[in-house]
Amino acid sequence: MPPELAPTPARRAVSPLDHRLEAATGHDIDTLWAYPDRGVLDEQHAQLVDRHRELAKTQTGVTFYLCLLNRLSSGEFDVDGSLLTRIDRTADQLEKAADARDAAARAVLAALEPIEAAAASTAPDPQQLSTDDQAALLAIAGGAKLYEHLLTGRMSVTAASGTRIPHAKLRRLEDAGLVARDTAHPVHAGQPVALTDAGRTALFAARRSPTAQAPKVPARPGTSPSTPAQRR
Repeated sequence: MPPELAPTPARRAVSPLDHRLEAATGHDIDTLWAYPDRGVLDEQHAQLVDRHRELAKTQTGVTFYLCLLNRLSSGEFDVDGSLLTRIDRTADQLEKAADARDAAARAVLAALEPIEAAAASTAPDPQQLSTDDQAALLAIAGGAKLYEHLLTGRMSVTAASGTRIPHAKLRRLEDAGLVARDTAHPVHAGQPVALTDAGRTALFAARRSPTAQAPKVPARPGTSPSTPAQRR
């Protein structure tokens, strides 16, 4: 009987929807995956990334069982009842993995299509964030507090990364509605500062890579570009 194969760590699986996520958001997939942990994404984009991560996980399962099935049928092993049983079991596992992959793809599409529609109908914002503003917002996204020095009375923001942001810049970002302070905490103890929804949106848009619309991947015969292929 052929030995059991165990899944091994691999690079992130590439899904058929990667090009659409990158075109709609202006970011590559690896950047999108890093953003939720840094507090940059709004709820809509964070949900999209969560669903895409699940899709990648299910795609890995499909790839594993497909490779296993290819190995079992490669002629490497003697053809006997044990091998045929193993092939049948692996084919069933592959079918279940493909069903899970297709369900995950539909969930990604449900989250992606409203973002695609919004990107197509929204004109670019003429007000651009400066490089300094982007750096300040990105630092604040990772956690930050406003402190007042007890002796000098000077105030400044210290981010979790160690970045210091002048109080004047914080005021400008506040006036623009991009950040907000938790005034329930005293400044001498550290007043939490966080991005607002508008701040997350502005930062996300400002960090979009200036790439052209990604080319569409030709659909398989009998399928639409936005629908996972159905197995027979």
